[in-house]
Amino acid sequence: TKSTIKNIQWITGNNFTVERGQQQIEEYISTWDVHISWLHCSEFLQEEELEHSKRYHYRVCWSVPTRRKPIPRATASVYFVIEISKIKPATSPVEVFFTLESSRLIHRPGQHLFREKWLKDIIESKIILMERL
Repeated sequence: TKSTIKNIQWITGNNFTVERGQQQIEEYISTWDVHISWLHCSEFLQEEELEHSKRYHYRVCWSVPTRRKPIPRATASVYFVIEISKIKPATSPVEVFFTLESSRLIHRPGQHLFREKWLKDIIESKIILMERL
């Protein structure tokens, strides 16, 4: 079966706050099709001032703790950027994009289907690296 690409209604620039941005990211990732065993936490990292926009950087850290290993051996991070234009009207929705740790590919909500396998691959590669060291 083909999965549908899900998105949310993103906030407008004039209604944006750092806290609201984090809430919206949480709302968006709740649309992802990931197994219930995955847990995550999100945090605001920094604000970046650019000539034509402001960018707000967030990180969502994912792991699969278990009864036997409540502290996971490795985690996978997804980095979000919420960008507010200084040129577009303040009533325009914010621009949002995200990247996965160890990848430069930029994903946009509503345009890309998130895959749980991406998180698994990051964690597996970290565990392999730790075992080699």
